[in-house]
Amino acid sequence: MDYLKRMLERYPALKGNEQEILSVYEIVEACFANGHRLYLCGNGGSAADCEHIAGELLKSFKKCRPLSNDLMEGLKKQGERGQVLIENLQGGLPTVSLCGHTAFSTAFQNDCDPMFVFAQQVGAWGQAGDVLLTLSTSGNSKNCIYAATVAKAKNMSVVALLGGSGGELKAFADASVVVPEKETYKVQELHLPVYHCLCAMLEEEFF
Repeated sequence: MDYLKRMLERYPALKGNEQEILSVYEIVEACFANGHRLYLCGNGGSAADCEHIAGELLKSFKKCRPLSNDLMEGLKKQGERGQVLIENLQGGLPTVSLCGHTAFSTAFQNDCDPMFVFAQQVGAWGQAGDVLLTLSTSGNSKNCIYAATVAKAKNMSVVALLGGSGGELKAFADASVVVPEKETYKVQELHLPVYHCLCAMLEEEFF
């Protein structure tokens, strides 16, 4: 947990969130350890944060990530092309941002109520044991709440990075980090070191 200790030293405003961060970490760590997936959703700058988090988890973040033994053995059977891939690919953690998928999202929002665009994806992809991580600076983003509702219906865990009072999502989530700011941009400024710390801790655990 050295990453968490060092992050809290750099961002003393987050010292009161230490246990919250650990609780979110433990849920996500168990998800990956049991072969499940992490899904992410948020709006505006938080949508960009979702893409950022996915980018850190799908590839190397702070350290070299070897491929799994199973994948390496499978690639060896593919001959020269497989060897090239062994030399160039990195280990990753199965993470999906629900904020992209342009063809789907534009079609859904044209045909249906845009409020349910995240919920639709959770319903299609989510499996029991998966985790939904939602980012909401107010804790009251309705499309995130609907996505979390579907996640719970599918026996997924819900974790959240929030601000202000934590809003409705704080009460709904299995674990959440409510950073001590209220203004949107200030909340997002504190979400970044939290999720970078979580990514570093997960990388350390699995690689």
